[in-house]
Amino acid sequence: MNTTIDIREINEKIEKESAFIDLLSMEMSKVIIGQKHLIDSLIIGLLSDGHILLEGVPGLAKTLAISTLSEIVDVKFNRIQFTPDLLPADLLGTMIYSQKNEEFLVKKGPIFSNFILADEINRAPAKVQSALLEAMQERQVTLGDTTYKLPKPFLVLATQNPIEQEGTYSLPEAQIDRFMLKVIIDYPKKEEEQLILRENIAKDFPVPNKVINPDDILRAREIVKEVYMDEKIEKYIVDLVFATRFPFDYGMEKLSPWINYGASPRATINLAIASKALAFIRRRGFVTPEDVRHVAKDILRHRIGLSYEAEAENVNADQIINTILNTVQVP
Repeated sequence: MNTTIDIREINEKIEKESAFIDLLSMEMSKVIIGQKHLIDSLIIGLLSDGHILLEGVPGLAKTLAISTLSEIVDVKFNRIQFTPDLLPADLLGTMIYSQKNEEFLVKKGPIFSNFILADEINRAPAKVQSALLEAMQERQVTLGDTTYKLPKPFLVLATQNPIEQEGTYSLPEAQIDRFMLKVIIDYPKKEEEQLILRENIAKDFPVPNKVINPDDILRAREIVKEVYMDEKIEKYIVDLVFATRFPFDYGMEKLSPWINYGASPRATINLAIASKALAFIRRRGFVTPEDVRHVAKDILRHRIGLSYEAEAENVNADQIINTILNTVQVP
C-alpha cells in the first residue's frame, strides 16, 4: 500500500518537473527533421549525466543535433575537431610562463565547457584519447600539479564515421566503456528528406530558442534518481548483462563462439540509469521492462567484444543483443 502511495507521489512530481521535456523536443524538432531516436538519446544522456557516441555516415546531422542541443540549453559549448596531429594541450590547456609575473599561468583549453562536441573522435591519437579519459570519467583535468574540476553539467558528445577508416585510430576499450550510449544513426525517410530539402533552401533557417538552463538539468537529474525500480526489473537488467558474458547459462550456446567478452558492470549501472531517464521522459514514476528493452542496444552494443568468428560470419553486436532480448525472460 505504501509503495502505491509513493509511486503516485513520484508520478505527480515527475508530471510537474518533466514539462520542459516537451519544450526541449519541440525546439530540437525545429532544426532536426525526423531522427526521433537521436533526439531521445541526447535527452537521456543529458538526464543521466552520461556521455554519448554517435556513429553514422557524414551528413546525417550528428554535429547539427549536438550544437542545436547546446543552443536550447543555456550552456557553454565547444566543438573540437579531432585530427591525427592534435595534442593533449590543444584539448586540456597548458601552463604558460609569464615573464611579467615571473610565474607559470594556466591557459585552460576548450574542454572547460559544459558540452563538448568531439567531432570524428577516432581520428585523434592515443595520447589525446587518454587525456580525454580523465575528463570523461573523473569530471576533472590535471594541468601541472593542480587538478581543476570541470563545470556542471559536463557532457562529451562524440561522433565517428564508420566508413572511412584511413587515418583513424581505434578507440581503446576503456574509453568506449566510458560512453553511456552508442547511438547508430541511419538515413532519414523519403518524406523527411523532402522536408530537410525544403528547410535548407528556404529563406530563413529555423533558430531554436533557449528554453532551459543548467540548474533545470541538475534538478531533473535528482528527480530521475527518485524514479521507482522494482526488484524484478533490477534482476532483469542483471540477467541481460550476464547473458552477454555467459550466454551458455541462458540457453544461447550458439552465441558463445561470437563473443570474446561481455558487457562490464558499468553497463548494468547505465541500463538502470537510462531506463529511469526514459521513464522520466515518458512522464512515469516507475520503470517498466519496455524501458529497459528500449535502451538496451544503445547501452550494450559497444560493450560486447566480437570474436573473429562473428566477423567472419557477418554477425554484429545488435544481432547478439536481439537474440538476448528475445531469449531472456521478461518479468
